[in-house]
Amino acid sequence: MLEQLLIFTRGGLILWTCKELGNALKGSPIDTLIRSCLLEERSGAASYNYDASGAAYTLKWTFHNELGLVFVAVYQRILHLLYVDDLLAMLKREFSEIYDPKRTVYDDFDETFRQLRMEAEARAEELKKSKPITKPVNNNKRQGQVQNVGFEGGNKKKGGSDGGDAKSRKMENGHTNGKISTDETKVVVVTNGKENSSSNIGAFDVNKLQKLRSKGGKKTDTLVNKGSTMDPKKKITKKNRVWDDSPTESKLDFTDPVDQNGDENAVIVAADEGESMMDKEEIISSESETEEDEEMEDSKMETKKKGWFSSMFQSIAGKANLEKADLEPALKALKDRLMTKNVAEEIAEKLCESVAASLEGKKLASFTRVSSTVQAAMEEALIRILTPRRSIDILRDVHAAKEQRKPYVVVFVGVNGVGKSTNLAKVAYWLLQHNVSVMMAACDTFRSGAVEQLRTHARRLQIPIFEKGYEKDPAIVAKEAIQEATRNGSDVVLVDTAGRMQDNEPLMRALSKLVNLNSPDLVLFVGEALVGNDAVDQLSKFNQKLADLSTSPNPRLIDGILLTKFDTIDDKVGAALSMVYISGAPVMFVGCGQSYTDLKKLNVKSIVKTLLK
Repeated sequence: MLEQLLIFTRGGLILWTCKELGNALKGSPIDTLIRSCLLEERSGAASYNYDASGAAYTLKWTFHNELGLVFVAVYQRILHLLYVDDLLAMLKREFSEIYDPKRTVYDDFDETFRQLRMEAEARAEELKKSKPITKPVNNNKRQGQVQNVGFEGGNKKKGGSDGGDAKSRKMENGHTNGKISTDETKVVVVTNGKENSSSNIGAFDVNKLQKLRSKGGKKTDTLVNKGSTMDPKKKITKKNRVWDDSPTESKLDFTDPVDQNGDENAVIVAADEGESMMDKEEIISSESETEEDEEMEDSKMETKKKGWFSSMFQSIAGKANLEKADLEPALKALKDRLMTKNVAEEIAEKLCESVAASLEGKKLASFTRVSSTVQAAMEEALIRILTPRRSIDILRDVHAAKEQRKPYVVVFVGVNGVGKSTNLAKVAYWLLQHNVSVMMAACDTFRSGAVEQLRTHARRLQIPIFEKGYEKDPAIVAKEAIQEATRNGSDVVLVDTAGRMQDNEPLMRALSKLVNLNSPDLVLFVGEALVGNDAVDQLSKFNQKLADLSTSPNPRLIDGILLTKFDTIDDKVGAALSMVYISGAPVMFVGCGQSYTDLKKLNVKSIVKTLLK
């Protein structure tokens, strides 16, 4: 049964709702659909699932792009109504005939809806009856017969040696999952409900062993004397190389704090870094981009002059309303272009579907090509996605936390080797430029050298660091660091965590514990700008693990993204789009070099131009 059905304009004016379906919806599924799906260019999806306390809804929708109308149906997810798509299509057709832009009330549409609903339900019932009914019982019987044949075959071939040897060679390197029953001459392997019978699998091939022994090969040693190699008494240890008979140094650890001269040099290096790129406007890069765009436009105009008359004729004689077939060639070219810019294939496909849904049925203006219309719609969609939905002014939030006499806590998370510690130091340097007191928390107690690396950055920047060494609970270390910062009056605590793959269950559980226990103000995901399709997997699984492993009813997810190694990708800027699209979190920082000043903001217009170039 339908819970709600309504028709509204793209401006948000509700034109008609079904009075028969006056059920009060739990939560706000319509508002969530508009905010999370329609405005975020995810309208190409087939449906949207909304979970509320005590209810789970499925929402389906369709557009009338020429009139600017949206038709939405809401029903309980458990029902799986088959007639909703057909009903929305009929509603769209009938309502478009009576629609008047000056009219805002359509009470007379109730009777038309009632008839359309009965017709759609009747079609769905006929479709159910026409489907053939499958019987899975026969398949189970067949599986049982195959199993019995397997057992009989094994008993019949018990005495044969040639067949058993041949099968044993095939099964020698195989992997089995299930129960294995062995005796002297027969092995029956049950793998996922299927059985394979062979003889002499468990024993070594004596003839093969004798051949290897006669050849003097090394395989006999590994087969026969396998236990002797594991003897710790005979273990061969590697000796250190001695050059020119000089004695080796007893200590090779240079991570201890350096002397006073080293500290003075560190202060000089930190003072000479200069102003962070976060506070600079990209005037040079924007001018170069405009020059490149002008050159591209000039070259395009020269190529367009040859086919000007043909393109004009096509635009005049073309179809008034855009159809899906008209959009497919331009969308395919646009999808390929996005993928060459390192956008994940899944994201590029969804974006093209969303643009197609927003353009289908729309009137094409005179002297306008389909490709230029599609590109303009894609540009608007990309700007809308990459523009942050909420304020990301960290300095304002830091001062607000300072007024409440508590430190502003930022946790840096991400996979291995993306540059979390280095970019944490860049953020610390930028905060120091704005007269904000910073303290680092060395919560990477897993990787060797992580504490020493952070200690080096803290010494160069002349800021305090809280550390407890290795093999400690990072959640407890972070909690004690926040308490220490509260006592010392530090404004910001930057928490460094261990790099972890998104599939590493123990480390993801430890990260979820750290976030839930300390409730940081900002969770930053540090990701490489070099990744392509893996960006979708990383961010989606990080968010999923943080949600699944959280004990809170409202789990804390990723709040922002820090893109690293942005200076190494040239025009392959698609990772920024993939990460923002899949998570909804904005790109707050962009790392573009090795020094502390190489941290800047994301230029949305520049990214969009590069993607569509």
